[in-house]
Amino acid sequence: MVGGGQLARMTHQAAIALGQTLRVLALHATDPAAQVSPDVVLGEHTDMEALRRAAAGADALTFDHEHVPTDLLEKLVADGVNVAPPPSALVHAQDKLVMRRRLDELGAPVPRFAAVRELSDVDAFAARVNGPVVVKTVRGGYDGRGVTLARDVADARDAAQQYLSGGAEVLVEERVEMRRELAALVARSPFGQGAAWPVVETVQRDGICVEVIAPAPRLDNELRSAAAQLGLQLAAELGVVGVLAVELFETVDGALLVNELAMRPHNSGHWTMDGARTSQFEQHLRAVLDYPLGDTAPLAPVTVMANVLGAQQEPEMTMDERLHHLFGRVPDAKVHLYGKGERPGRKIGHVNIIGDATGSLDDDKYVAEVRERAVRAAHWLSHAEWTDGWDPHE
Repeated sequence: MVGGGQLARMTHQAAIALGQTLRVLALHATDPAAQVSPDVVLGEHTDMEALRRAAAGADALTFDHEHVPTDLLEKLVADGVNVAPPPSALVHAQDKLVMRRRLDELGAPVPRFAAVRELSDVDAFAARVNGPVVVKTVRGGYDGRGVTLARDVADARDAAQQYLSGGAEVLVEERVEMRRELAALVARSPFGQGAAWPVVETVQRDGICVEVIAPAPRLDNELRSAAAQLGLQLAAELGVVGVLAVELFETVDGALLVNELAMRPHNSGHWTMDGARTSQFEQHLRAVLDYPLGDTAPLAPVTVMANVLGAQQEPEMTMDERLHHLFGRVPDAKVHLYGKGERPGRKIGHVNIIGDATGSLDDDKYVAEVRERAVRAAHWLSHAEWTDGWDPHE
């Protein structure tokens, strides 16, 4: 797996159960996956020789992130390496303009968009949509980076100018009036077998996913089915092998629009580690190794994942002590820590809370209670403070 981050670390956990060894190409020996894998190649993902060392003798080469240049991957394919997903698919997760144009060709629902080569392109697009716009870098950027929600046309021009002057390609999109964000997570094998998990609701703050509710509550059944089918269709049309996450907008008028694609395990699927019959990490390995895909059924009416994000000021209490207190109060919390140092806003882990089997996704009070417990647990781990003010000494 190219990349030594938390996704590779959790994929390694799944590989152990399947009797596989996951070699990782990591930048540093202290990277999350490099801490746990016995087979580590240190090097850059832009270094052809490092990629070749990582791929040597492997059954498949896959990804913790999408940033490997496709021309290098094409050389690996020419060398006979099984690259999954193939570069012809992966480019759609790397280049937002390529993705938007291809999805538009396929008839998939996308926001209106335009390439920006000069500032007049921003003016022309803003006049065409007659509404607020979003300015994005075509490549790179994640967790809100490389994305500007423009206040007005002047702000959009300023953002585009900043990105262009930094050497980035730029596109502009209409800012969608949305009810919420959803994600359709699917997997596809080389022979075209597909599997879809329940569509989830994702909660974003400052461009970072902070919470996932699985399945998405109060989602129209037709829309739920359409989102899952869209994910499977795109996986097939783009030739994906492995897990595909389709990030979606649910608009205020009840439509779906595709926001982003990710061709790897994804934050929106972390709930599957404890809340589904087959986790996204095991499924990704099954797909790239061409095993039959696993059952994606949920294990409870609702599972909520909350990200553990580094606090503005690192608590004096050690993480080990925080775990001790968390398990004392919330013994059913399923904690996944990434082996990362704490810094403000950094994803250092996540917590899954599985709802009681007697509950119902249609019961707002039940869903809210599971959400509150997940958010409370994650906040405690990051801040060493209880959101409800609980004090064990009182």
